[in-house]
Amino acid sequence: MKGKLYVIGTGPGSDDLISGRALKAIEESSVIAGYGVYTDLIAHKIEGKEIITTPMKQEVARCEKALEVAKSGKIVSLISSGDAGVYGMAGLIYEIAGNDDIDIEVIPGISAVLAAAARLGAPLTHDFAVISLSDLLTPWEKIEKRLKNAAEAEFIIAIYNPSSKKRADYLRKACEIMKPYISDDTICGYVRNCERDEEEIGTLTFKELFDFQADMFTLIIIGNSTTKLINKKMVTPRGYKGI
Repeated sequence: MKGKLYVIGTGPGSDDLISGRALKAIEESSVIAGYGVYTDLIAHKIEGKEIITTPMKQEVARCEKALEVAKSGKIVSLISSGDAGVYGMAGLIYEIAGNDDIDIEVIPGISAVLAAAARLGAPLTHDFAVISLSDLLTPWEKIEKRLKNAAEAEFIIAIYNPSSKKRADYLRKACEIMKPYISDDTICGYVRNCERDEEEIGTLTFKELFDFQADMFTLIIIGNSTTKLINKKMVTPRGYKGI
């Protein structure tokens, strides 16, 4: 029997934001592979299945094992939170598989940036950029350049991984880089633990963002000059009313 490998985005954390296609693939699979935090989030949906987990920084080993099991003839679901193609495992799987004759199907999920935007209102209605402040895989010099260019071009900017214990000052550093291009009163928003227990949602100004205490479970959205608060919701007009 020929195996198959599904690469699945399970969304931001809420059961009803996992797509029907993803749920069908998970049900079809006999083996589930993923980072332990993410398999725990869907533990009630994968009972009785073989589970393969590896800790952070062992993503290559996790993908190699998932491919190995699929090649043996089993159906495997490799899961990422959000969307597997947005800071997830989809690209790595294709890199490792190369030209191997293995059936791989990527199933999209709701990215954290889209889930957070919906909780805040409608901040991404115009052009936007997504930037991670984690320099584990990307040199800080490149991150600096991306922040500067995105701010100068007046993109709405979504920030992943804004801070951690080892990177406690990175959000402030990012704000300093963007400061010449973003006014102090620009509306920003944050969502912590989006669509999960203990979710926190709020808005603040860019000036206040300098001292905001974020963590790895916080997603931040920095508006542009047109972003406003409407009935306490963060909205960036597309411009339709001016047509």
